[in-house]
Amino acid sequence: MPILCVGDIMLDIFVQGSVSRISPEAPIPVFRYIHEQSLLGGVGNVVRNLEALEIPSLLIGLLGDDDAAQTLEAMIQSSHFISPQFLKCPHFKTTQKTRFIAGTHQLLRVDKELPEGILPEHSVTLKKKILEAFPHTSIMILSDYSKGVLSKDLLIPLIQEARSQKKIIIVDPKGKDYSRYKGATILTPNRQELHLATDLPTETHEDCIQAAQKLRRDHDIETILVTRGGQGMTLVTQTHTHHFPASALEVFDVSGAGDTVVAVLAGALNEGLSLDVAVQMANTAGGIVVGKVGTAAIEKQELQDALHHQNALSPQKICSLSQALDLRIKWQRRGLKVGFTNGCFDLLHPGHLHVLRESKAQCDRLIVGLNKDASIKNLKGETRPIQGEESRALVLAALEVVDCIVLFEEETPYTLITTLKPDVLVKGADYTVETVVGSSEVIGYGGRVHLVSLIPDQSTSNLVKRMNSKDS
Repeated sequence: MPILCVGDIMLDIFVQGSVSRISPEAPIPVFRYIHEQSLLGGVGNVVRNLEALEIPSLLIGLLGDDDAAQTLEAMIQSSHFISPQFLKCPHFKTTQKTRFIAGTHQLLRVDKELPEGILPEHSVTLKKKILEAFPHTSIMILSDYSKGVLSKDLLIPLIQEARSQKKIIIVDPKGKDYSRYKGATILTPNRQELHLATDLPTETHEDCIQAAQKLRRDHDIETILVTRGGQGMTLVTQTHTHHFPASALEVFDVSGAGDTVVAVLAGALNEGLSLDVAVQMANTAGGIVVGKVGTAAIEKQELQDALHHQNALSPQKICSLSQALDLRIKWQRRGLKVGFTNGCFDLLHPGHLHVLRESKAQCDRLIVGLNKDASIKNLKGETRPIQGEESRALVLAALEVVDCIVLFEEETPYTLITTLKPDVLVKGADYTVETVVGSSEVIGYGGRVHLVSLIPDQSTSNLVKRMNSKDS
């Protein structure tokens, strides 16, 4: 069933540029424009995350009669997963947020909006649209950005009706008055919002539990999920509490992370998963998107990869290609040189360690492409690999010289190299520069190829031969 999403929809614009000098006119940076991107914001970012996860949604909200509204409608029209039902209001101004970003730093945000709330007749019309959608969904997300759509007059009867129909009601709240969310199934305040709503401290784990319990009791909320940034998430229900440690490899931009958490939480519950499992998935997804630039959405494959590696007790050095690309972009923007090497690394031996150490000596951050099991079988026969891909990845991840590991199933790492665009491509000296896969592409964009001298007689094949000869 599709997930019903209701709330403040807005247009997010990210203007990317660079700053290299201070203006002679005033002590302000001179921003050199490079490009810009328009994205769905507010509750629109929730449905954008659902779309990336290939989960259908029903989107209900209010738009003005303006250029921002037209841009939003055009973006949604191209989606196969979002079914919009907008109410147009001529006196209402569609919220638009424009962020100016230089490198990794947000310099300025410009908001275009009107502070006035919506008219009473529009609340009535919105409620009618929402109630008509109830038979087609079992989960409703209320995404409140305090832009006037989710008024108290709309929320209180709406939540009561949804509860009477046994809908799961997930609220991403705002403001201080949480009585408007009375009866909701799950509230997802961040730590500061929890403090504002309860006037209680929220610094420690125990503080958050006590404040969440108060909030739950005061407003008849079944579950409070407190998002605590680098400290993870704390789940508080009537029967138990559970803390989920932060899973972010590197926090880069928290814009829209709450929307991702809500979307993944709703999607998991929509599939019938337990609350604890759904929260764990949402926590993992939140850890991924805070490592991206701007209001990012979680991709289905990268979430699946991250959960798969978690289940294998894998450290977070093991990344999907999209995660590795995000890391590579961040490292580049910080002026770090990125290197790449690849191999099967079946039975780790001194020859492998020598190549990895020499590779790291050529760069600041080293990405290792690791052949998956099927790839190795195609290259070396049915008796290989000796160790499975998860075991091989775990061993590599334990090495200090390795910063990121990406598994690939093709016979060569060509796709990884052309996607990641490393500054240095490293391979053993049993190759020539011309025969190294991806060398011409790396050299073409200004990178270089480095060949590492090998330690004689050090290979997995030789190890296997010696082991077999001893057994015989």
